[in-house]
Amino acid sequence: MFDTLKDQRAALIAYATGFYPDREGSELVMRALLEGGADALEIGIPFSDPVMDGPVIQETSHAALEAGATPAGILDLVSSLRRDTQKPLLAMTYYNLVLRHGLERFAREGAAAGLDAVVIPDLPVEEMGPWKEACDSTGIDTVAFCSVTTSPERIEAASAMTTGFLYCVALLGTTGVQDSLSEDLPTFLERVRSNASCPLVIGLGISTPEQCAEAGRLADGVIVGSAFMKSVMEHNGDLSVLSGLVSSMAEAL
Repeated sequence: MFDTLKDQRAALIAYATGFYPDREGSELVMRALLEGGADALEIGIPFSDPVMDGPVIQETSHAALEAGATPAGILDLVSSLRRDTQKPLLAMTYYNLVLRHGLERFAREGAAAGLDAVVIPDLPVEEMGPWKEACDSTGIDTVAFCSVTTSPERIEAASAMTTGFLYCVALLGTTGVQDSLSEDLPTFLERVRSNASCPLVIGLGISTPEQCAEAGRLADGVIVGSAFMKSVMEHNGDLSVLSGLVSSMAEAL
C-alpha cells in the first residue's frame, strides 16, 4: 500500500471496533469505511482495560464485549471481509489477549484469517522480540510506537522492530476527537523521519478532513478512529453520514 501511494498521497487507515454495535452491524460499518475510500482498515479487538483509548472507543469496546466480542469472533469477521477486499486489514488489541492466546497461535490464526498486521499499543519495543518472531514466521507485519517524548535511540529501536509502519502518536494522552493537531507535530515527524527507515503513520486525535490533510503532508499515512466511531454512535445505524465522512477525509488526502 505504501509503495503504491508513495509520492502521491498519504494512506487513510480507518479504525472500527469489532462487534460494535454488534457482529452484523460492525461488518456493515467496516464495509462502509472500505467502500467510502479508506485505503486500509484497523479492526479493534475489544479489551476490558483499553489504556490507549479515550471515551468514544472505550464506550464502543464495552458495548462490543457486551455483544459477545472475542478474538476468535473478530478473526471470523476478518475472514468475511477478506473474501471481498484486497485492501490491508489490521487488528488492534492489547497484549494481554495476545499473550493469553499464545503468540505463535495468535499470529498463525490471524494470518489464516487474512490479517496483514497487528497493532499492540501496550507492548514496549524492548519486549517485542518474541512477538516479532511469531509474526515474521507467519508473514504478519509488526507495528511499533513512538511519541513526542520518545528519544532518537528508542525511535531507532522501534523502527527496527517494525515491518509494517511506525505508529507516531500525535498527542500525549488517549484517543479522541481534537479541535486541532499539536503545533509540535512537524518537528516531531522530522525527528522520527531522521531516525527511522520505515513508513510513518500519524494517529490519535485526527478527526476532520482538514486535520487529515495537515497530517498527510507530514507522514505516509493517517489513522482515524474516534471520529468514525462517534458518527456510528450518534446516527443509530444510518451509515450515510459515516460514508460521507470517510469520503471527505479520503478526498482531503
